[in-house]
Amino acid sequence: MGVIAALAIALLLLPLVAIVLRTPWGDLAEVLGRPVVSDALRLSVVTAMCATVLCVVLGTPLAMFLAQASGVRVALVRSLVLLPLVLPPVVGGVALLEAFGRRGLLGGPLDAVGIRLPFTPAAVVLAQVFVALPFFVVTVEAGLRGVEERLAEAATAVGASRWLVFRRITVPLIAPSLAAGTALALARALGEFGATVTFAGNLGGRTQTMPLAVVEALRSDPDAALALSLLLIAASLAVLVGLRGRWLSGVRS
Repeated sequence: MGVIAALAIALLLLPLVAIVLRTPWGDLAEVLGRPVVSDALRLSVVTAMCATVLCVVLGTPLAMFLAQASGVRVALVRSLVLLPLVLPPVVGGVALLEAFGRRGLLGGPLDAVGIRLPFTPAAVVLAQVFVALPFFVVTVEAGLRGVEERLAEAATAVGASRWLVFRRITVPLIAPSLAAGTALALARALGEFGATVTFAGNLGGRTQTMPLAVVEALRSDPDAALALSLLLIAASLAVLVGLRGRWLSGVRS
């Protein structure tokens, strides 16, 4: 069993180690300063942060609804919310096109008033929200299920409003879950590829995020591809290290 486990670890780590060893460390600053890299990095950071904010704003009420309600309909809603976790990202991009494209369900009416989402930075944000929102919701919902309802009931009994209970009791108790969900959503948004390239395209300086730039740079600028890959690995590793004492320990318990 130990030998098999070692093989599994090697399978997971060897490709990452290869990126670290093959990265041109001596020219890393110059590579990161190239327009294709700096533009993709800037766009990724801005769009991922916007997507994360939307995940928090939209996902917190949704997580509260899923945690407090029950029944077959709620279970169905939960399944639909979590579907992007297992859905191939490119299928998510096709779904977004069919919904918000010029001939989509909502895209047609939006286009009639001059609002066009596909192949714009807004499309990048929307694709990132689509794939990242379930990570936030499932994490915050787990935290809400661990909150003692008696505390909220006691506060309500002495005259506290629902908003005050939420702000002074619920939020502090689920703060670790909120932080973990936010970090997971940010990391997922930064790494999104399939839905983005399908719905937003791969336009340099406009919709080309770091994962998209990696694929394009592999053909013409391998050093840039390695540098961007290294940045994405570092971001993912930072999230895992930050969550180790919170979300991951909670899963073990």
